[in-house]
Amino acid sequence: MRIGEIDVNYIQYGEGEDIVLLHGWGQNIEMMLPLARKFPNYRITILDLPGFGKSSEPTSVWNIFDYATFLHAFLEQVGVASPILMGHSFGGRVAICYASRYNISKLVLFGSPCVREDTKVSLKEKTLKTVAKMPIVGKLSNVAKKFIGSSDYRNASPRMRDILVQVVNQDLSDCAKKITCPTLLIWGSLDTAAPVEDARKLEALLKDGALIVLDGYTHYAYLEALPQVVSILEHFI
Repeated sequence: MRIGEIDVNYIQYGEGEDIVLLHGWGQNIEMMLPLARKFPNYRITILDLPGFGKSSEPTSVWNIFDYATFLHAFLEQVGVASPILMGHSFGGRVAICYASRYNISKLVLFGSPCVREDTKVSLKEKTLKTVAKMPIVGKLSNVAKKFIGSSDYRNASPRMRDILVQVVNQDLSDCAKKITCPTLLIWGSLDTAAPVEDARKLEALLKDGALIVLDGYTHYAYLEALPQVVSILEHFI
C-alpha cells in the first residue's frame, strides 16, 4: 500500500476488535508476531513503520509527530478506528503521540520512554563536538559518529540517523498528559534502554495509567515473559 510518499508493508488478519501493534527502532513486523498470535479472536494489524523492514524511508527527516500523522492515515486506509494500540520502545513513543491526538480504546506500552530531560553532555558527545571543530579531521565527524554512537545509530542509513536524533530528543510529557484512555505500562526490571524510573515518570503523567514491572526481564520483556504478558493483557483488554 502507498500512503503519501511511503510504500507500506503490513499484515492484517482475523476478525473482531482491532489490535494494532507497533515495533521498536530497527525492527519489523516479525518482532510483534509472537505476541499477536496469542490473540486469535481479534483483528490484528501490524506494519513495518517507515524506514524499517520492507516499508520505504521517509523522504525528509521525520519526528514522532510525523510518524503519528502517518499512522493515522494508514489506519484510515485499512479501515481501523479506535483500536487497542500496543507499542514497544520507539513504537510505543509513536503510540503515545497517536493516543494524545486520535481516538483509541486502550493503550499498552512496552519499555517506551516518554520524558526527555536535559542531562550532562556525555563523553561521546564531547568527543564528537571536539572532532567537529578540528579543521583537518572535522570532515570526518560523520565517520566518527558511526563508531562512537549507539548501535541503532551506526546501523541506520544517513536519513534514518537524522530521524533517530529527532525522535530520541523529543519530550512527550505533554502528549502523555492528554491521553484519556486506559493505559497499561509493562516494563522489565532489568531494562537499561528505558529504565523503570522512566516508566514511573510516565505513569505519573497519565490520567488512567498503571505500571506492571516484570522482575528479571530486559527491554524485551514482552517477548521474554510472553506467557505472563499475555495473561496480563487478557485481563486488561
